[in-house]
Amino acid sequence: MILLVVDMQEGIVDEELYAFDTFMDRTVRLIDAARKSGTEVIFFKHDAGPGSALSEGESGFDIIEQVRPWQGEKVFVKTINSCFGCREFREYMEKQEDSRLMIIGLQTNYCIDATVKSAFERGYTVIIPEGANTTFDNDYMTGETTVRYYNEDIWEELVESVSLEEALEMLDRG
Repeated sequence: MILLVVDMQEGIVDEELYAFDTFMDRTVRLIDAARKSGTEVIFFKHDAGPGSALSEGESGFDIIEQVRPWQGEKVFVKTINSCFGCREFREYMEKQEDSRLMIIGLQTNYCIDATVKSAFERGYTVIIPEGANTTFDNDYMTGETTVRYYNEDIWEELVESVSLEEALEMLDRG
């Protein structure tokens, strides 16, 4: 299994995210568990281009301190929502034998959704731990409604939704 940590960047991680404290606690615990078991952890940073806080060279581009990658952990930069839009990541994954991806991070309705669908289309088994993806309120739905809509409806046939405890056990087994 490989743990994908998506867009945990200074310019987007904010207490306004739905269930922020739970999300942060679960994200940190899952990354720690993966590291302890020797499960590969891959980080992604979104580069939204010049003028954005999520742009290379801006302070918002950096991964937050609580989950900062360790030496030797891979970090890919993407410029579109799906992690598979990053050619270097696609090429890296083509060489991997494991087809199980646990995906956590931001934002449920953007980069997580696009990555889930892209991974599913490529034949990966996609695992989504409960409470380990989130988003902001928007003009149409609250963050809570958005998270529930994707996790409980949109992805229902695409992913294996698991509790935090199940996810931690999966990571422990590698």
